[in-house]
Amino acid sequence: MRTDRIFARLEQEPERPSNRDVPRMSRHRIVLFGSAVLFYVAIVAAVFVSQHLVRLDWQVMLFRPYKQWPDLHALLDYFVVMGQRGPTAVLVAAWLGWRSWRQRTLRPLLALGVALLLLNATVGSVKYGLGRLGPHYATTVGSAEMFSGGDIFPSGHTANAVVTWGILAYLATTPIARRVLSVVAAVFALGVGATTVYLGTHWVSDVLLGWAAGLLILLALPWFEPAIAWANTWLLAVRDRLREGRGPVLAPAYGMPRTVLVAPQREGAPDALEPVGAGPASDPVAAGTASGRGGSTAARNTDPRLHHSPPRPHNSRSERTPVTPTGSRRPPHSDRTPHADRTPRTAPLGPAPRGRSGG
Repeated sequence: MRTDRIFARLEQEPERPSNRDVPRMSRHRIVLFGSAVLFYVAIVAAVFVSQHLVRLDWQVMLFRPYKQWPDLHALLDYFVVMGQRGPTAVLVAAWLGWRSWRQRTLRPLLALGVALLLLNATVGSVKYGLGRLGPHYATTVGSAEMFSGGDIFPSGHTANAVVTWGILAYLATTPIARRVLSVVAAVFALGVGATTVYLGTHWVSDVLLGWAAGLLILLALPWFEPAIAWANTWLLAVRDRLREGRGPVLAPAYGMPRTVLVAPQREGAPDALEPVGAGPASDPVAAGTASGRGGSTAARNTDPRLHHSPPRPHNSRSERTPVTPTGSRRPPHSDRTPHADRTPRTAPLGPAPRGRSGG
């Protein structure tokens, strides 16, 4: 298998999705949304008013499917995790995060965040508001077990499976991908709901209301697309500003000091700094002084000594005044010989002159 072709295809710059890929709140979608609302209200009313749905709940619970088919228990214990919010949200967020990075847009992640917020707000409020007890904690046979401190109506596993897997089909950009992902989301949603009934953790009416709650959230997402688009634009603008703010760290902005390279100084050269590669600088005071002396403008502007300490007189070694004994600051000592007398005296090699010989 050629992996180089795979990585080359991944490194290609993808096209950013256009506005045509964003779902609209069409008339067909509005009709589906209204039907889902009616189904939701009908389930809640059937639990409160009619006894037929509650009787079905008790019949399935007393049948105990997990005891009728015990061989499926271990497998379905793992499968029901596909409806838990934590693991599924992490998996779907990882996939949508990769899509966001590839398409250079935050819309997939923002759509998932909005869907999960709606799920927590709607399903969570109804759960704790109705307070229904689950099958394992039921106290009265034939009772709806409402307002008893529970939190299982509607089924959170079922609604979460509809939303987290259905968001993949919602964000699909091609008709084929949307159909395939819709089938996958339906399999997970129906399977997780039926598994909760098999394990005895939810009533049948809980699962029905969970399917309706998750479908309502997916159908209502196009109403939030303008807010998602605004958040996407704002977050990308903030990212660009943060990137520009980190720019001066790599390339100093105008007005910041630049690094000046100093050339090595040779012996006997003037005591001055010679910048290498530094741009010309101007000093109005020094320029005026130099212009009065008739100096060149280029020489005045490029003289580095104007930007440092004032020049000091620097005499070469040959021009220095030798230190004589008379100019020394040391006090005279009788046991010391002057510097001039330290040179050893040698006798002349030839005979002494005759004019100075003693007679």
